[in-house]
Amino acid sequence: MQPKIALLSEELIERVLEEAFQILMDPGVKVQSPKARRLLAEAGASVDDDSEVVRIPEDLARKALETVPREFWLYDRDGEPAVHYGGDDVHFDPGSSGVHILDPETLEHRPSTSPDLIRLVKVAEVLPQYDAQSTAVVCNEVPKEIGDLYRLYLVLLHSKKPIVTGAFSTQTTQVMFDMLAIFTGGREGLAEKPLAIFDVCPSPPLIWSDFGAENLIDLARAGVPAQIVSMPLAGAAAPVTLIGSVVQHAAECISGITIHQMARPGAPIVWGGAPAIFDMRQGTTPMGAIETAMIDAAYAQVGKHLGLPTHTYLGATDAKVIDYQAGLESGISALVGALAGINMISGAGMLDFLACQSAEKLVVDAEAIGMAKRLLQGVQVRTDTLALEFFADFAFRGDFLKQKITRRLFLDEQYLPSPVIDRGSIRIWHQSGRLDTFQRAKARVAELLAAYERPPMAPEEEKALRELVEHVARKAGMDQLPAVE
Repeated sequence: MQPKIALLSEELIERVLEEAFQILMDPGVKVQSPKARRLLAEAGASVDDDSEVVRIPEDLARKALETVPREFWLYDRDGEPAVHYGGDDVHFDPGSSGVHILDPETLEHRPSTSPDLIRLVKVAEVLPQYDAQSTAVVCNEVPKEIGDLYRLYLVLLHSKKPIVTGAFSTQTTQVMFDMLAIFTGGREGLAEKPLAIFDVCPSPPLIWSDFGAENLIDLARAGVPAQIVSMPLAGAAAPVTLIGSVVQHAAECISGITIHQMARPGAPIVWGGAPAIFDMRQGTTPMGAIETAMIDAAYAQVGKHLGLPTHTYLGATDAKVIDYQAGLESGISALVGALAGINMISGAGMLDFLACQSAEKLVVDAEAIGMAKRLLQGVQVRTDTLALEFFADFAFRGDFLKQKITRRLFLDEQYLPSPVIDRGSIRIWHQSGRLDTFQRAKARVAELLAAYERPPMAPEEEKALRELVEHVARKAGMDQLPAVE
């Protein structure tokens, strides 16, 4: 039995949806894309082009919700199914779009660059706890107009896992589709076996920007999975109550799904988000707060009630270095997300309100993820009786270690962490240099980088990918691409 957490009753979920549908009519949603407004108007929504406000009737929204696929797969670069969106399957990927990296030598936050992203990708590639990659940081030395596709380029070069990514403009979205289609035999193959999912963000409260709305349309028509990342900020850009923020989240997701499904019914889309509370004392958005995790678990319940695939941002911390606060916030929130049965949990490796990434934190977070996944397996019956055969020929001695069944089953019963987690005696700890968690994480990163082998890529695919990126890079003023090794 998979253990679960539930924060909302069925009655409360129905009230959330009832109020979300009411909000879609009054005050409505601001949709800044004329193309999206036309789609909605043709489908029966009330549109005021002057104010850009769209009022979406409940029957139209429910019709859109009914056409969303209840499940779909992301594939790896070899075309094998790797990540299942749907049901209570739980997967993890590193947090995305950090603008800083934690320098492991100085412990300073500095602007991230291409070598930093490559290092993060290599670490996540080797660690089995990560089911997918992400475009984890911004490469600050690359022109902004191609920053999104360049991150995708580096991940494709160095990983075969599915990718959680996102576009920064309508101009680059199509190029990113073409990059991915190189490995699927074209756009049709990409729709059949998608190897990436694109985050799309509404602007709280209740606004779909011109780019956000058109991004939904482009993704739907290409058949590439979209992941709505609604970000209500409780107390600032959303109601201060947790349940009020869940209602706003539902309204933003339903409006986005309606735009998306009007563009192409049946295209895959995910009920996701990255909400937070607003810290009234500091003026910050704490991703590690328990209330943030509670909003996530609650909105996931609403999405599951509708039968939709789910996503969230958990496993991150507001700490600036890898300390007790980082472990506390990341571990607890990752566990809450896992117990909520959320299909994709992003955020591992991230510090400082999602601004900073760290390879060392990735390896620490991987241990929390390993423990969370073990918990999801629950207590299982692996023998004919629960315990009786262990006591056959029992002589009132603690000799269970000698039993063949112990040797056969202990790896199934126990999650064995890497040396990042210290389970040795204090004597062994002294002999090993009295290393703390961060020092052990640094050593683990070095081991993983040494063990990394770049996944093979067909020469013609690599050539096509490089030439495509070089073409758009030249237009952006880059004479040559930064080093990729």
